[in-house]
Amino acid sequence: MSTCLCLFASFSFFPSTPLVKKQLYILRTKTYIINPQKINTNNSNNMENNKQTTITTTTTIAPMTSKVSPAARNTLLILNCILLSVGNCGGPLIMRLYFIHGGNRVWLSSCLETAGWPFIFIVLVILYFHRRITGDNKTTSFFYMRPRLFLAVAFIGIITGLDDYLYAYGVARLPISTSALIIASQLGFTALFAYLLVKQKFTPYSINAVVLLTVGAGVLALHTSSDRPEGESKKEYVMGFVMTVGAALLYGFVLPLIELTYNKAKQGITYTLVLEIQLVMCLFATIFCTVGMIVDNDFKVIPREATEFGLGKTNYYTILCASALIWQCFFLGAIGVIFCASSLLSGIIIAVLLPVTEVLAVVFYKEKFQAEKGVALVLSLWGFASYFYGEYKSTKKLNDKTRSSQQSLELGQANV
Repeated sequence: MSTCLCLFASFSFFPSTPLVKKQLYILRTKTYIINPQKINTNNSNNMENNKQTTITTTTTIAPMTSKVSPAARNTLLILNCILLSVGNCGGPLIMRLYFIHGGNRVWLSSCLETAGWPFIFIVLVILYFHRRITGDNKTTSFFYMRPRLFLAVAFIGIITGLDDYLYAYGVARLPISTSALIIASQLGFTALFAYLLVKQKFTPYSINAVVLLTVGAGVLALHTSSDRPEGESKKEYVMGFVMTVGAALLYGFVLPLIELTYNKAKQGITYTLVLEIQLVMCLFATIFCTVGMIVDNDFKVIPREATEFGLGKTNYYTILCASALIWQCFFLGAIGVIFCASSLLSGIIIAVLLPVTEVLAVVFYKEKFQAEKGVALVLSLWGFASYFYGEYKSTKKLNDKTRSSQQSLELGQANV
């Protein structure tokens, strides 16, 4: 599923070859100019030369606007939201399924969260041959990422690997309802780090959404005192709680860090490059977790654990493969939403899906659905509606401003 959506998005919406000179990317309510080429002008240049410079700049921007229409950008955003939703709801469920039926390897579970990176590699190979066949340049590069960006993404990958371990440890010790509500606190951390790292501007609507979603998570927390699994000590439960809080904090830092990496990349950010970033990030996270598996002797234990698994050996390996695929949908969707919108929106989508995860836990694992969960569902939907209404107003205001600027420019050119 994730492979097909990646190919569809890459072929349909965004050019694979980075544009030279000045590149303009409009990310919903924000506009970034990435790696602008400095234009040196001689002091003796007259007014006519300056006018020519303005016309050249305008014609450079225009092709980008025509290639990436708002409709295409919004469609790509929807596709990434679907991926994020599938991964965010399905990932915890299938991971918990592994632990419920006899699995107990935390490092293995954490490794599976990013082990699906070969799917992205397959997509990149297909896109490379597509460029070779359809493009004018037969010597097109397979890998667009520059060394500086590669090192930054590798560092983020290592942090993600640590976050994977913290989260897997929490899921192994806590019911889904508890771990999911703790992870919802990630929205507050995302908002804080987005403000510090990328200067995310808050509106009354986004603040209202953050408050409502945080209150919803707090309401869910009211029933956590009686949900400790049977046979689990209080110490193990507390450790799982602390580890999950750490995972929420760390991933709340990772999302704005990815957005900051986009802004500081000093090269054109196409969707193909976003896939490369996802590949490198997941590769280094997997390497980090694989080292943990080696130290913890997980590779020696896997055959025995598969034989003793409650659902059978075949289902054991099926669950592992499905886990890798579903978690890849989550990470791909998360960075895709950041690319199309912002890290704050990615965090809000993750938080608003919390009640959905709760309902699925009730359906598949027979967990109780208390009144608190119903209240949290209403608050989450309210917060989600508040955020998107604010985005609608901001986008409308930006479009009106852009239209006014274009009319002024056309009027000035007509007077010339």
